[in-house]
Amino acid sequence: MNVRDRLIVALDLPSVAAAEALVTRLGDSVSFYKIGYQLAFAGGLSFAETLIRADKRVFLDLKLHDIGNTVAKGVESVAKLGATFLTVHAYPQTMHAAVDARKGSSLRILAVTVLTSYDDADLAAAGYDFTVPELVAERAAQARDIGVDGLVCSAEEAARLRSIASAGMVLVTPGIRPAGAEKGDQTRIMTPAAAISAGADHLVVGRPILEAPDPKAAAEAIVAEIAGATR
Repeated sequence: MNVRDRLIVALDLPSVAAAEALVTRLGDSVSFYKIGYQLAFAGGLSFAETLIRADKRVFLDLKLHDIGNTVAKGVESVAKLGATFLTVHAYPQTMHAAVDARKGSSLRILAVTVLTSYDDADLAAAGYDFTVPELVAERAAQARDIGVDGLVCSAEEAARLRSIASAGMVLVTPGIRPAGAEKGDQTRIMTPAAAISAGADHLVVGRPILEAPDPKAAAEAIVAEIAGATR
């Protein structure tokens, strides 16, 4: 895998104009971008097509979860865009529908196990009788058996999930913070080098790059750290 492709910059921005400005500023330092709710609902799906035409890779972080037919139709539409990754929540019916609908395309489905802002108390409040590691492992095994292409998990879980995931599954980890960066609203975080060493394939980084005085330099530093961890 190209080292630069292992960094995914989260375009958590309020407008396409702001995203365009950042992408221009980052230039060739970044080849892979994530578009989530904020930008998707502000014209980001059309912008995704623009990025793909410019030979960038796109991760649509839409976390689909609905009745099977609705999920399938959504996946079919995303596949036509040419996106690389699409997230769905790791519920069996949802994962089955997404995997079936993406057949024949290059789209890869990622299952979200447990959001990185959740801890055991959050799960208990939602009615789950699981700890975070227990629920992550349960959902990862289900995703593997269904044929999902990869998992979104915290870097803390990456090493354990390597023993659960099938050989072809990718691990995509948000909650990445370079040493000294603010923790923000993430509760399960790790540095880029530590995440790669733990078994992550792709690192999703937002604020440490978006809010940096020099975003391109911040991105290059993370790519260099990834490269150092893969030697």
